[in-house]
Amino acid sequence: MISQRARYALRALVALAQADPDHAVMISDLSTSCSIPKKFLEQILLDLKRHGLVRSKRGKLGGYQLNRQPSRITFGEVLRIVDGPIALLPCLSKISYRRCKDCTDEASCEIRRVFAHVAKSSRDILDNTSLLDAMTGEGERRRPASEKASARGPHPV
Repeated sequence: MISQRARYALRALVALAQADPDHAVMISDLSTSCSIPKKFLEQILLDLKRHGLVRSKRGKLGGYQLNRQPSRITFGEVLRIVDGPIALLPCLSKISYRRCKDCTDEASCEIRRVFAHVAKSSRDILDNTSLLDAMTGEGERRRPASEKASARGPHPV
């Protein structure tokens, strides 16, 4: 599962993507509209600003804006910034690889082989779904019908 912090970050970024790009959104307005505690949102936005996803303006008309087009900010990028690596096993992480403590041979590890497919599929979706895709539903339309059906299946992911 992704963290609450990641859900808040994505929610705030989508709200900024939907806002008028010529006007900054005050943090108090963003906090209220997204139902995110203000102090927590401040920390999240500072982190996103350090990574270049948002920018801030000071003053009476100040607030936050996206620093890039919504089509150029992916869910994968946001999750890596906020939650770290997107991998179910440390030996599958692209940015923080660690060998599994109990593994004798990665090449023949059945568990790694299965989760490598899961990781690849997840990364493909997350790294190719932008804020704009999420807002317009494009990410959902790009996926094959078989993936859509399994995503709606009885078992939540």
